[in-house]
Amino acid sequence: MPDAGDVATVSITVDPFDATTVATLTLRAPDGTTSTSTPAASTSDAGKTWTAAVTYAAAGVWRLTWTVTGTGAGVTHELVSVAPAPGGTGTGRVYATSTQLAEYLHAAPPTDADRLLARASELLEEELFRLCWYEVDEVTGLPTNAIVTKAFAAAVCAQIEWWDETGDELGAAGQWGTVKLGSASLTRAASSSSAGAGGGRTVAADAFRKLQSAELTPSIFLLGLVVT
Repeated sequence: MPDAGDVATVSITVDPFDATTVATLTLRAPDGTTSTSTPAASTSDAGKTWTAAVTYAAAGVWRLTWTVTGTGAGVTHELVSVAPAPGGTGTGRVYATSTQLAEYLHAAPPTDADRLLARASELLEEELFRLCWYEVDEVTGLPTNAIVTKAFAAAVCAQIEWWDETGDELGAAGQWGTVKLGSASLTRAASSSSAGAGGGRTVAADAFRKLQSAELTPSIFLLGLVVT
């Protein structure tokens, strides 16, 4: 599977073919825009095999359409799924780095650490950080106090560690209390966000605790909820 930004060589084999055979490649990007391949498709064996260079400028599903005229005429479509460039974190605020995650775990971070950091930051921002009062940078929206910054980073890392321990980043395990294969009986959990339920929308207990450090005095930080 290619990543966004990759350049790939694609090809089509035409049979039958002769000197009248011409193949043209049209690209439809994930945003719906279309263009012909640049440079144009070419052949090195008198029209049997045609190749073209494709630049996958964005993540998403690309449609490659080969249109053959002359002998062997026809139209062939191919869908190519393109992944985001490795290390991409999106456009939201991220409250910890992969270095901080490695130091928190006392181990090498997972290769998708940037994605996990972005996802955990988004979750905690929605569920915890929005309930807190602290000074922020007017441009980035990130906390400016070093103690608050450290606490937020620790909370994000704790959330990722919890996901790793539960193996349930997306929250699927928290949807059901019991499952019986023989009778196909399913019992829905009382709350998918309860403390005992696994799940991507559940805030890890350690993430709460990182925001209750004695260093976080009311003069620099206030948490708008009580955790028991």
